[in-house]
Amino acid sequence: MRILLASASNRRYSWLKEKISDYDSEIEVRPLKFDEPKPRWGLLVEEQVEFTCLAKASAAVEETIIASMAGKKYPDIIIVSDTIVSDPDDYLMPLGKPDDEQHAMAMLLRLSGNRHRVWSSTAIITHEKKFEILDGVFPLHGEWNAQIWTESAIVEFDDLSQDELIGLISNNSWKGKAGAYDMAADAGNHTKLIEGKEVTVLGFASASMDALKRIFEEI
Repeated sequence: MRILLASASNRRYSWLKEKISDYDSEIEVRPLKFDEPKPRWGLLVEEQVEFTCLAKASAAVEETIIASMAGKKYPDIIIVSDTIVSDPDDYLMPLGKPDDEQHAMAMLLRLSGNRHRVWSSTAIITHEKKFEILDGVFPLHGEWNAQIWTESAIVEFDDLSQDELIGLISNNSWKGKAGAYDMAADAGNHTKLIEGKEVTVLGFASASMDALKRIFEEI
């Protein structure tokens, strides 16, 4: 089965590759070209992350159709995902991907010594409802359809020292990461999962990965 992971995240690719290693599949990773919506204050974070995931799904299908016009084969499944961190003190304040080191430092200072909620929304996209196991789909372009799962987890950060903060910034692990940290990298030494699934923090709604597994088992 050919899977397109429309993402620039190496963490998502590594996790997905391990998850489906027992199945006959190949994964192509291709970052989306479109400019995704920026998270903004005033809307529920869970609504924003799902909206962005659906926008990514639509863009992924459009780019796949364009690629097919140049002779590229359709994948059997397209996967997109989005992750946003909620500010510990303001559930209407999203912490997305930091723009630079200063922005990343500001996010880590907000998270230091606090618990926060991480939201991930994941879409599995198929053509012409090929896999009937996916119910309640969103119709997209060219007879492609998406099902979306949105979940959250709670993470607790240690009270970071100045040296620890500088270390998390200087190693560049904040780049491309919601909330400016990667729990599977150095930040894992300073964080603890309180509620939910680790995969949700790493970038996928866990129920979507369960659905993907069922697809492999059904074919």
